[in-house]
Amino acid sequence: MKSNNYVVIMAGGVGSRFWPVSRTNFPKQFIDILGTGKTLIQQTYDRFKDICPSENIFFVTNENYREIIKEQLPDVIDDNILGEPVMRNTAPCIAYACHKISKINSDACIVVAPSDHLILQEEVFKNNIRESLELAAKEDVLITLGIVPSRPDTGYGYIQYNNVVVENSFYKVKTFTEKPDLELAKTFIASGDFLWNAGIFVWNMNTILAAFNKYLPEMNEVFSEGKVYYNSAREIDFIKTAYTRCKNISIDYGVMEKAENVYVRPSDFGWSDLGTWASVYDVKKDKDYVGNVVIDSNKVMMYDSANCIVRTPSEKLVILQGLDGYIVVEEDDVLMICKKSEEQEVKQIVADVKQKFGEKYI
Repeated sequence: MKSNNYVVIMAGGVGSRFWPVSRTNFPKQFIDILGTGKTLIQQTYDRFKDICPSENIFFVTNENYREIIKEQLPDVIDDNILGEPVMRNTAPCIAYACHKISKINSDACIVVAPSDHLILQEEVFKNNIRESLELAAKEDVLITLGIVPSRPDTGYGYIQYNNVVVENSFYKVKTFTEKPDLELAKTFIASGDFLWNAGIFVWNMNTILAAFNKYLPEMNEVFSEGKVYYNSAREIDFIKTAYTRCKNISIDYGVMEKAENVYVRPSDFGWSDLGTWASVYDVKKDKDYVGNVVIDSNKVMMYDSANCIVRTPSEKLVILQGLDGYIVVEEDDVLMICKKSEEQEVKQIVADVKQKFGEKYI
């Protein structure tokens, strides 16, 4: 029996906050950031193979990363790798994937998820996804997974929900708020009706295409025109033109914040978006007795140093003395030493390096 469940994995980001390990030509989703033996995109793919057949898993990525995906996931067929000619945020990438899948199966129920997130409790996650797919198959709803917050984090978007419940575990969304300041985040946590926005969505084909048609009609029309080209040799040329006609907008701003039929599933499955080196530090369990984390090296020696995260070439001897709360990362021709507390400056550092030295180190 043909499965109606499909997964779209978004894998086009450049991961600039993981510089210098993550570079434009080889970003973080293709790197074993955690030192587990598998890259983030490989872990994501393996996770979803229990949700639907592997032939129903699609990737949307920068056209330049197509060969990397084929190398890291050799059993993924070419037609399931959707190459974007330019970055246009998440709404165009999701519209493209949904219209392409619609030509294959108009009854599809679709999970959309990033390629570079950490899920520690995978069985809980899979159960949440299956419950969401079951609801999406029979109701006209746009579902998002919201993470039960553990702290007033200013790096995440927040979802507020009310007490209108469907199927016991799904609540009607009231508001979306992008990255609040600390005081507002504290208020959100205290209220008890806010969740972190994980950027994971579930819906059926008719519902999402109707939403695109209502809230982003010009974009929907662009990708509707591609119906005769999808899954053919002319698809790539069509997409090159289509993306020039799409505005840069996220699915959150373009659809989810406007729609009335949005529901959230409160979830707690050990989630992290792994957005920064400090987030990797937080999730690593193998810290030493003074809180240091060393990834992929047994040649790091520390003296009077604590609460650091170190990722350097395995063959290099590294000695640290007198550091507390630092990120020490070396990759190829770049060494970065940065305070964990100031790691949000990494994006600015990358911009400064690009301005001074061009693309060589980016």
